[in-house]
Amino acid sequence: MSLLGIDVGTTGCKASVLSTDGRILGQAYREYDIIRDRPGWAELDSRLVWERIQEVIRKAAAGSRADPVRALSVTSLGEAMTAVSRDREILGRSILCMDARGEETVRLLGERYGAERLFRTNGNILGLAYGLPKLAWVREHRRDLFDRAHKFLLWEDLVHFLLGCDPVTDYSLANRTLLFDIRSKSWARDILDLTQIPIEKLPGLAPSGTSLGPIADRAADDLGLPRGTIAVTGGHDQCSNALGAGIVAPGSAVYGIGSFICITPAYRDIPDPEAMRASGLNIEDHVVPGLYVSFLYNTGGSILKWFRDTTAAAERAAAERAGEDIYDRLLAEMPAGPSRVLVLPHFAPTGPPWFDDHSAGVIAGLRTETTRGEICKGILEGITFYFQEGMDCLRRAGIEVRELRATGGGAKSDRWLAIKADVLGIPIARPKVPEAGTLGTVMLAGLGSGAYRSLDEAIATLVSIDRVFEPDPRRHEAYRERGLLYREIYPRLKDLLHRL
Repeated sequence: MSLLGIDVGTTGCKASVLSTDGRILGQAYREYDIIRDRPGWAELDSRLVWERIQEVIRKAAAGSRADPVRALSVTSLGEAMTAVSRDREILGRSILCMDARGEETVRLLGERYGAERLFRTNGNILGLAYGLPKLAWVREHRRDLFDRAHKFLLWEDLVHFLLGCDPVTDYSLANRTLLFDIRSKSWARDILDLTQIPIEKLPGLAPSGTSLGPIADRAADDLGLPRGTIAVTGGHDQCSNALGAGIVAPGSAVYGIGSFICITPAYRDIPDPEAMRASGLNIEDHVVPGLYVSFLYNTGGSILKWFRDTTAAAERAAAERAGEDIYDRLLAEMPAGPSRVLVLPHFAPTGPPWFDDHSAGVIAGLRTETTRGEICKGILEGITFYFQEGMDCLRRAGIEVRELRATGGGAKSDRWLAIKADVLGIPIARPKVPEAGTLGTVMLAGLGSGAYRSLDEAIATLVSIDRVFEPDPRRHEAYRERGLLYREIYPRLKDLLHRL
């Protein structure tokens, strides 16, 4: 038997089919674009994304004919929700976390519920990025859509629902709405009442790794899956990344490098809320029972994609025709030492430590002799300096990280991982399977369907380390000095950036 993991990201989706002993039987990936119809808006065409998801499932499943898929699970981006009808029709687009709509709901929560009370209930710093502000905006400005919708589903539960299962989300993704009570593991009725969101519009709740039963026969036939394939609740993509990298104990963290870049440490008990909130850190259920995680995040991968599409569009097309990776070409142009360019990677609303919805990106130090390679390296360094500040926040909150494991598409780049190790001064291990999101989801599918008897068995079977990148002491010292300059950019320019 084999297991199917599906990973729905911000700008692309993946599917992997693995045998229960860890052999990759099929893989597929498809991209899609963020739609920006108006300044500040950021959406996904949910119907197009669903088409792409079906394509990757079909392609990945085609390699498993001799070892049929027994179960599947989905991991996905957080926050974004899609309206669906009772008969499983997609009714509209999905509003992304980087979208600027919903400020009135953030103000309402701050004034009438309180940021401190919200954190104790939900474990998140009050801000614009979450699902609730967007959902409330739809209720206020797209009332017809809101009333017609049977449910508003996050991408994990949307995929399972479109495959014929009940609309159920897991605890980690539910947390990304601001509507989840992290202690009672239920929807927070007081927040729902305050924001006038009917609980009937939300999916059901279940722990990660819960069987939802078989997908519909029609869906199975259409996608080339065996009838009776079981769907299992997955999780927020960063949590599934952590599981797929083997992050199942305190002291370790996954470094997910995709469209969003996220460091996700694991710990056993809910820390002191005041210490966490003071450090700008959220608290969320891990997909592993009994563990919690926090997130340091940035849209770093999207910034690199912007740089690619802005400076190398024609070269990208030529590289694709030649079967080459344009990122390899761009990174090969980088200088050996630190870049003379400093980049503030605030190209979208930021996470810890600033939580600024109105900042903007900065590329400083440009000269007539500045090369494209220097700008590229400055972007990679700036993204990592951003996370260096976040690691300081973790330490202040009492969360120690002694080990980092890199996952995602960016983990394939030796150059980028070397930069990260040199800047942070921490060894970074790369698992043999860097696409840990689908791997973690495969584990959940195996656990929920009984293919694995325990989490330990799944990890021992599927997770191993390919290479460890050790920091170079001389480069780390050079980056320490550059990092001090980086930390001056935002405080000095904050007011100006807010006026742009």
